[in-house]
Amino acid sequence: MIQPSAFHRPRLLIVGCGDVGMRLLPLVRDRFRVFALTSQRERVPVLRAAGAVPLVADLDQPHTLRRLHRLADWVVHLAPPQAEGRQDRRTRHLAAALGRATGMVYVSTSGVYGDCAGALVPETRPVAPRNARALRRVDAERVLRAWARASGTRLAILRVPGIYAADRLPLRRLAQGTPALRPEDDVYTSHIHADDLARIVALALLRGGGGRVVHAVDDTRLKMGEYFDAVADACGLARPPRLPRAELEKVVTPVLLSFMSESRRLDNGRLKHELGARLRYPDVAAALAQLPAPPVQSGLPKERPA
Repeated sequence: MIQPSAFHRPRLLIVGCGDVGMRLLPLVRDRFRVFALTSQRERVPVLRAAGAVPLVADLDQPHTLRRLHRLADWVVHLAPPQAEGRQDRRTRHLAAALGRATGMVYVSTSGVYGDCAGALVPETRPVAPRNARALRRVDAERVLRAWARASGTRLAILRVPGIYAADRLPLRRLAQGTPALRPEDDVYTSHIHADDLARIVALALLRGGGGRVVHAVDDTRLKMGEYFDAVADACGLARPPRLPRAELEKVVTPVLLSFMSESRRLDNGRLKHELGARLRYPDVAAALAQLPAPPVQSGLPKERPA
């Protein structure tokens, strides 16, 4: 029998309860009564077993979102935009359905800054999206700011770079020998471990707000190729070949090339001083050092699941 006290907890709605959402659940389910939105019915048992109340609805189908109206006091928005267009229709549908809430944490992307030529980027830097993917994120942030002002909801925006974890490493790419840029052409990339991101989201629920932007990023200062080299070394795989940009453009996909065309380092002062975050994995090296040693056989080491 469910104890009555469970119904007196504030309600939290997680929208887009994928990998990061599942890592967030154990951190919040004792403090909140958690509802998890999913468009996949087959995920209902998984979400329920993790301690959430599953809700089946689709952000692409506004009529399925009616039950969300004032359902929750707090909202964590982890769902990505749809794959095309310059506006994030999913976030627009969600904001229209919610009505109001006490607070929301929106997980955005550092891609909103575009190419910064390797500069150290504070949260006050103006956005300069260079592709439709980033434009949709900028649109989502603007929609949510307007919704928060109109509804009196406390909004926190986390801008997130590349998310990694032991089961979220570029092992397939390394195994396939996909090339990276030579050092003189390479770009700076930023990183955050998925477990640390989940903890940052939980902190932002308690301490974020006012439309404030915070970079959810660790202390790593690596160029993209250096990151691939570090992962390859830790996992017993060959380092990727390096090519000049002009040659690499001929052999990688346009999406991959777009990631290789933006260079920036993210300042994380607000993360540490305003949210008080202490990262379990302060940089990529700390996380890779905790991986088990790769198995050594007569041939190439076995690849961990991607």
